[in-house]
Amino acid sequence: MTITMQNFALAWTDPDGIPRSSAVAYDKPSADRRKRDLEDAGCSDIQIVETKPGQLPEPAV
Repeated sequence: MTITMQNFALAWTDPDGIPRSSAVAYDKPSADRRKRDLEDAGCSDIQIVETKPGQLPEPAV
């Protein structure tokens, strides 16, 4: 049985209006948990983005 690892990263806007993106990749449950943490911190425009190994999203400008 082959296990396929999926990587996810996050992009968001922090409460000060600055676009940010994660510097690490997450598995799906961890990305969902991080999204909830960002929502609780008052961040907006939070997106979970599927990535490839070694690839991370750029913050939206």
